[in-house]
Amino acid sequence: MKKLSILSVLLPVALLLLPGCAALKKVTPSGPFDSPAYRAKNPANVRVKVSLQNRMVYVMEGDRPLLVTPTAIGKPGKETPKGHFRVTRKEANKRSYTYGFWVRGEEYVPGKSSQRPPGGNWRYVGFPMPYWVEWMPAYGFHTGSVWPTPRTMGCLRLHKNVAPKFFDLVRVGTPVHIAETQPEDQTLGRNVRRPSDYADPDPHPAILTSSRAFTAPAGRLYED
Repeated sequence: MKKLSILSVLLPVALLLLPGCAALKKVTPSGPFDSPAYRAKNPANVRVKVSLQNRMVYVMEGDRPLLVTPTAIGKPGKETPKGHFRVTRKEANKRSYTYGFWVRGEEYVPGKSSQRPPGGNWRYVGFPMPYWVEWMPAYGFHTGSVWPTPRTMGCLRLHKNVAPKFFDLVRVGTPVHIAETQPEDQTLGRNVRRPSDYADPDPHPAILTSSRAFTAPAGRLYED
């Protein structure tokens, strides 16, 4: 199998939000992408709404937006499930059970956990999926490249600077409603800045297979 020289071609990886209305602080169009987040007054009242058509996540406390941010959704044939769910699990340092790298010394071969390369002494390291928030078995929100077109295997990716905020705002049991559209699309979700760094080069596999893949971004979680 091919090795490191063609990894970025074989397995695009992302380790990897947003002024929408007057209720949210505006973000300067230039500079690193981010979305402002606000603390919940009562975490029990927090709920998540996802618009697949607008590719937007709304974290709400009643009518108050706590976080409004773009998301990447499932591609054709691997569509993001629609319906009413609840957060069932949170794991900040999750790795994929299926996709990742086979590692032997300084050799890295991208592939599935079920497809071991020939030879011996290979170990499998799952692809990093930081700030995992599961709402259905094998489906969750997690850090990743936020492409403007359907791109994922069904999960909902959040920008690396925003995923920690989302992770902190929700808890096990938080309601999640995923639909084609949401009423907030016409208000909070209009004219929201979207990431432009979705096609940035991937980190080296040595980083992706180490604890460095889970380094938290600098900056505060919440606005004052």
